[in-house]
Amino acid sequence: MGSPPHELERRPGEDQVEVRLTKGFWLAKFEATQGQWKRVMGTLPGELTAELPAGDDLPVGNVNFAEAEAFCHKLTELARQSGDLPMDWEFRLPTEAQWEYACRARTTTATAFGDTLSSNQANFDGSHPYNGAANGPSLKRAAPVGSYPANAWGLHDIHGNTFEWCRDWYHDKLPGGSDPDLYWAKATSRVRRGGCWADEGWPCRSAFRLRFEPGAALRPHRLSRGGGLAVDVIAS
Repeated sequence: MGSPPHELERRPGEDQVEVRLTKGFWLAKFEATQGQWKRVMGTLPGELTAELPAGDDLPVGNVNFAEAEAFCHKLTELARQSGDLPMDWEFRLPTEAQWEYACRARTTTATAFGDTLSSNQANFDGSHPYNGAANGPSLKRAAPVGSYPANAWGLHDIHGNTFEWCRDWYHDKLPGGSDPDLYWAKATSRVRRGGCWADEGWPCRSAFRLRFEPGAALRPHRLSRGGGLAVDVIAS
């Protein structure tokens, strides 16, 4: 987990650590959409904008950490009531380690698509591709989920589109060891991952991590992944 010393544009806090995940989990194929959010919660959590317009297939935005957790709790409750989810399983935000593991899909390169990244592969500012990739389009807004290629494990928008919350508190050093989880290791900021439509290519790297105040709403994000949500389901 983390980036090697030679990776272009790496930042402090990305020093590699060895991690062992001992429990299986599933991560949502797409970022959580506005349609999914409305079906679970009734109303969207934040304002719509030109960059994050209305659309049931667009990622939900302007979600703070508590709202993201509330969505997961409600989804868990509904799925247990319907019998779709066993009582000892839950929907929740992923840990940093789970998010990066799923993002990489067994790759060791800077992104799931290799050591370069263009905006034909992910939704970000195409005038600033990563590591010599060709310039590409810049939508300057969120795109419908699944508009870009999936990684090797079938996960879409793991790079770009919207940032995604992780459940960990942000610490300067990545946690290593077995099933690292800094949910209870309180600090001042939570972690967000993945980059967004407004970013250059380098923050979309698999190892890039950013601190963000948990009470602030991420404009661009994914349920368990900023401004949006990526959600995983795991045994509690």
